[in-house]
This record gives sequence, C-alpha cells and structure tokens, in this order.
Amino acid sequence: MMPLVLKAYTATSCLGRGIAPMTVALRNGTGGLTKCEFESIDLETYVGEIQGVDAEQLPAAYQSFNCRNNRLAQLAIKQDDFEQTVKASISRFGPRFGLILGTSTSGILETELAYRSCSPVTGLLPEKFNYQGSHSPFSVAAFLRTWLTIRGPVSVISTACSSGAKVFASAQRMIEAGVIDAALVGGVDSLCLTTLYGFHSLQLLAPRPCRPFATNREGISIGEGAAFALLERPDAGTRSDNIALLGVGESNDAYHISSPHPDGLGARLSIEAALKTAAIDPWEIDYINLHGTATITNDQSESRAVAAVFGRSTPCSSTKGATGHALGAAGAIEAVICAIALKDGFIPGGINTNPVDPALEVQYLRATQFTKPSRILSNSFGFGGTNCSLVFGRLA
Repeated sequence: MMPLVLKAYTATSCLGRGIAPMTVALRNGTGGLTKCEFESIDLETYVGEIQGVDAEQLPAAYQSFNCRNNRLAQLAIKQDDFEQTVKASISRFGPRFGLILGTSTSGILETELAYRSCSPVTGLLPEKFNYQGSHSPFSVAAFLRTWLTIRGPVSVISTACSSGAKVFASAQRMIEAGVIDAALVGGVDSLCLTTLYGFHSLQLLAPRPCRPFATNREGISIGEGAAFALLERPDAGTRSDNIALLGVGESNDAYHISSPHPDGLGARLSIEAALKTAAIDPWEIDYINLHGTATITNDQSESRAVAAVFGRSTPCSSTKGATGHALGAAGAIEAVICAIALKDGFIPGGINTNPVDPALEVQYLRATQFTKPSRILSNSFGFGGTNCSLVFGRLA
C-alpha cells in the first residue's frame, strides 16, 4: 500500500493533555489510573478520568452539540497546535479533505443525565435534550465538521474497541482510491455509567489498576481519551524520518459477541494482513503495542496470535496499564503512542504487570527500553471479533 504521512498528531488521556505529558509518563513508566469517583458510580474499580472536561465550554454557536464526549474532543484537538495545523490542511485540500472518527458510547452520558430529569407526569425527556447533537455516534463528527468547516466526506466508525484504529484503515482506502487527498482521523470516548456498570455486569472490571499479561490479572480499567492524526500523501517536502502509516490489516472472526476466538484466529489474520500491506516480514517489527486489556481470555487469545506470527522474539507490551482502556478511542491513542515511540526512540514498558504470566508465550516488557524502533505494530480488537492491526514506521 501507499504509505501515509502523519503530518501531525495529538492525544489527551489520564496521562495529561497533549504529547508532552504522555511522553514523560511513557518514558518514566508512570500511569494515570485513579480510584473511581466519577459521577454517581459506586463500584470498586480504577478509571482513567481526565480532569477538567466538564469545565471545557463549547462556543455558544455549538451548544446543540454539548456533551462530555464533544467537550473532550474540543479539549484534545486544541493541544500541540494541532487545530491550526489541521485548518491549514483543510484550506489546502478543500472538499478533498475528509474526517473519519471512531467512538464507542459517544455522548451517552448526556442521555443518562437526561433520564434523571424525565417528567414525572408524561415520562418525557427534558425539552433541552438533543439526541442528535449529543448522544448519536455521529455527534462528535458533526461537531468537528461544523467547527473546523470540513467540506469533504465525513464518517464515524463504531466497532467497539477497534473503532479508533479502523479509522486509519478507512482513511487509507479513501486516499488510495482517490476520493480524498488528506484526512483527519481519530477516536473519542468518554466515561459514562453504561460502560462502567456494563463491564461490571460482565465481571470484567478490575478492583485495582489493571495488570495486562500478568499472572494475577483481574480485568480492565476503563479510561477515556481523545487522539487525532492528520494523514496526508507523501510529497516532495516529506522528510525520510517522517512517521508514516505503512500497513493496515482488518478481520472479523465473529466468534462470540464479547469473547475473542480462543486461539486468536481473527487477531492473527489482521496482524498478517497488516504485515502484508506493509510488505514486510515479522522480524522487521521492532515492537508490538498489544491490545492487552488485562482480562484472562483477551490476553491469552492475543498472546497465541502474536506467538503464532512472531514467536517470542519481538518485544511487546500493553500501555493500558497507564491509560486504562479508552474503548473506541484506544486504537487512536495507541497509534499516537507508537508515533511518540518512533520519534523519541524508546519502547514503552507495560506497568503494573508483575509477574508476567509465563503461560503467555511472548516477550513482554515491564520497563521502558531506550532503543530506537523503526517499525511498530499496534493491535486493536473489539467485541464481536472486529480486529484491526496497524504498522507505523519511518519512511524509507
């Protein structure tokens, strides 16, 4: 496939706002998970909550889009001079500039809050509630399209936890097909009651900060976040050390609505497809950013897929011990983590994991390695077997 340059990127998570605090945390092996005190939640678990989201105000003209998810999107896109860079690209490409975003629960919190104010007489939701502007999965894309004045194709992908990775694959296809020349891609997901109580009902929430690939792993820690990247075709001004999307792979094993294939069949297919489109062999990958949710079955399934392709030779880790699992935003956040690792020359270790489960036959890193990777694979797998793997690296 034709590589696409990441002209700019940014991420906001519980590690902080923008690239700088995320880089420091990854290099130092520190995390942002805290005991859950979100909203009215009464659960023994840890979350990756971003402070200050509710204090963020949308401009008066955009109040119909007001919800936590869209406030988070606005907060995140204003970091690292990203907004200005995107607007310059929009001006350059006009209607050939696209917007593709991933989200899982979108602004469902706004609906949860609205139900508290239902009329005791009619049962109707309050008049000010705007499902289309807040709760709808397309809400965040509609908001950014309006705010940034994007005139090209706009779409939203909502495939659970692979959403924020699949946007890269979708943008690559659209650019290669000649539909657009550049795209703003990303993922946005925010904390809500449905997610936390839903995963609790599945008995998947960890009572302590999550421990991916650990012998004593207990489940996931829900996080929230927003991450964005500006993808463009390489041009005459592109430097050889620019970070680029080199390969994409997708699959859907449809094994079970919430459990992965026990042997990682779909995961292996997406990994192999990503390597094939990047035209590289497994030994050319220097680091794998695992999906690594810290559940018993997920980590076991992914380890089998990775071992089948790479054996134990390739260093890997999950960064969800630091950020939590941001669901529909996870793939985008971890794509930015890959870009940071490539640019700054280090491989992040997986914190909280002690000891590593010896039954998971991969080379799992618990501490940061200051070695300069050239190519990185990032995995994102969602409910229903929606799998996506991405390869990032420097342009040759």
